Amino acid sequence: MLSNKKIVCPNNLINVAKKAGTVDAAIVNAGEIFPMESVHKAVQHNLINPIFIGNETEIKKLSKKLNWDISKYKLIDEKEENNTAPIAAKLASEGKAKIIVKGHIHTDILMKAVLKRNLNLIGKKRLSHVWHMTLGTDDKPLIITDGVVNVLPKLEVKMHILRNAINFANKIGIDRPKVSVLSATEEVIESVPSSIEANLVTKKAKEENLNADVYGPLAFDNSISKKSAAIKKIKNEVAGNADILLVPNVEAGNALVKMMVYFMGACAAGTVLGGKAPVVITSRSDEAEARLASIAASIVALG
Repeated sequence: MLSNKKIVCPNNLINVAKKAGTVDAAIVNAGEIFPMESVHKAVQHNLINPIFIGNETEIKKLSKKLNWDISKYKLIDEKEENNTAPIAAKLASEGKAKIIVKGHIHTDILMKAVLKRNLNLIGKKRLSHVWHMTLGTDDKPLIITDGVVNVLPKLEVKMHILRNAINFANKIGIDRPKVSVLSATEEVIESVPSSIEANLVTKKAKEENLNADVYGPLAFDNSISKKSAAIKKIKNEVAGNADILLVPNVEAGNALVKMMVYFMGACAAGTVLGGKAPVVITSRSDEAEARLASIAASIVALG
């Protein structure tokens, strides 16, 4: 059942990211092969100017393995894994790094450093995470949010997540995205809390006149399959045409993304939006192509 398909980075992210020019990127705990491979690829695409943070010996050993001369790049020697994140966050707060790239470090450790109030990396927006999902190099993306940062968001937080995702969609060229507010049903049912909240998000989006078609509740099949929506006689702008899936909780988003990765060979480009510096969040087991795509997505988010 597991896919053997090779994961490939989509062209649309790379091409849009290149328009921003080369940006400074803090690489948090860089001394593992997958982070180093993806950073090398990003440099080859002229996307980033890396600032390596981590065990200097390991970073240099891996760069030699990749046949990559990193002598012209800044390298901050920090052998304690959990100390690398505060260094990266401080660089971003000082404007010395435009994006933060997760290497071999736990997400919660990294985000705790980013969330320190004294660093002023957080503005009035709520931080949220998006996954830009594709299968091929020129595939139409599906954006899934939020499967990482906000665990069980209430209505107000979901509206922040929604606005961030719409803004990101605009930056990758989707002028008016179609947003499915996901549930297990297309009906508003009292015993299914996510369906009630999806209905509220839909109404709120209309009140705010957001630049998107937003509809919920919709189940996954009705969101992405025109055939499924037609059989169930669901007629609205979003059904079967969703660009964005706004999930009810972190478990739904996380599981959906990982099923697409492991069962379909999808490329999951993940980034945290809403702050001063976008943060590349990938699984520590993610392959280099997915990490490259995530770096590109974060650069796009800067725009």
